[in-house]
Amino acid sequence: MSELRRDKEGYLVDLTQWSPEVAEATATLDGLVLTQAHWAVIHLVREFHARTENSPAMRPLVRLVREKLGSEYGNSIYLMQLFPGSPAKRIARIAGLPRPTNCL
Repeated sequence: MSELRRDKEGYLVDLTQWSPEVAEATATLDGLVLTQAHWAVIHLVREFHARTENSPAMRPLVRLVREKLGSEYGNSIYLMQLFPGSPAKRIARIAGLPRPTNCL
């Protein structure tokens, strides 16, 4: 694989370079070990991006997770536990997607 090019915030410059291995390496840099729960959200966000060409900010992310995985998972507390800090930005970075707009 060619060297990964990232912007100053760690997002892939070339989205086609993403792979599950890249996700694992990115998560490791963030101090995370990806579980099935993480992967469920990552796959949802990648599917959302494939349909809309956008990375969801926090509110749309919560709504997406609630619709697809259920209300017990579709809340900001759950997402913060999985992806501490700024879940929408962290998920997008690990999922190899652009930084969500409207995220501080």
